[in-house]
Amino acid sequence: MQLLQIFRLFDPLTMLAVVIAVCLVVSAVKVLKEYERGVLFRLGRYKGVKGPGLVILIPLADKLIKVNLRLMCIDVPRQEMITKDNVPVTIDAVVYFRLTSPEQAILEIEDVVTASTLIAQTSLRSVVGQVELDEILVNRDKINSTLKNIIAEQTAKWGIDVPIVELKELLLPDSMRKAMALQAEVERQRRAKIVSAEGEFQAAQKLKDAAIILGESPVAFQLRYLQTLSEITAKSPSTVVLTPPFDYLKDLLGKTSPLQEKK
Repeated sequence: MQLLQIFRLFDPLTMLAVVIAVCLVVSAVKVLKEYERGVLFRLGRYKGVKGPGLVILIPLADKLIKVNLRLMCIDVPRQEMITKDNVPVTIDAVVYFRLTSPEQAILEIEDVVTASTLIAQTSLRSVVGQVELDEILVNRDKINSTLKNIIAEQTAKWGIDVPIVELKELLLPDSMRKAMALQAEVERQRRAKIVSAEGEFQAAQKLKDAAIILGESPVAFQLRYLQTLSEITAKSPSTVVLTPPFDYLKDLLGKTSPLQEKK
């Protein structure tokens, strides 16, 4: 009730003037956060960059455009393109950028985010068209670095720094995925055969070396012979016919055969 009585003391024109004055005062005071800057225009002319903190504007004469200096992210839409070896692929990417010059971001370009997105799209299509599919699959870091350098060079005049560019997902046609899976399976079989052949070769080489050693030492040959017999009889009950060593047969036969004596 007291508030209404106070309002009745003023005529409508006075109340309107008070409201307008309060609005002008509120609009003249701006507070910018630590990661924000304000590009100031006075009567349409650029007057500098303000902030962070409290900024006092001249009502009806000054206009302040806020700019965010934090690291921002652009999601490059998925698009289909052709590689150097004529393989259709669908790729999307993500671009991280930061505004380093607020005045350039406002004075040089109307919409810096939209322009950067379009630059990233065209640059991605250009880079992918210059490389083959295998290079994209194997050297993705190299593709990311090349794409980052191209985007950074084209957006530097807008006061943009591009620290990171990453390819997100690479989609191939079903026929290409099946062909790559078949190729990988054939390659695995080839490697398995090579490993098996190398194992057989090494085993044969070891057997040859062992035969040479046993041939040079009759005692070692006899010990190996007895060890083999022991292993055979240990597995299952069996009957084994033993023959005397060849050296003993020579001693019994006088180290010569009957045929040699006739000669």
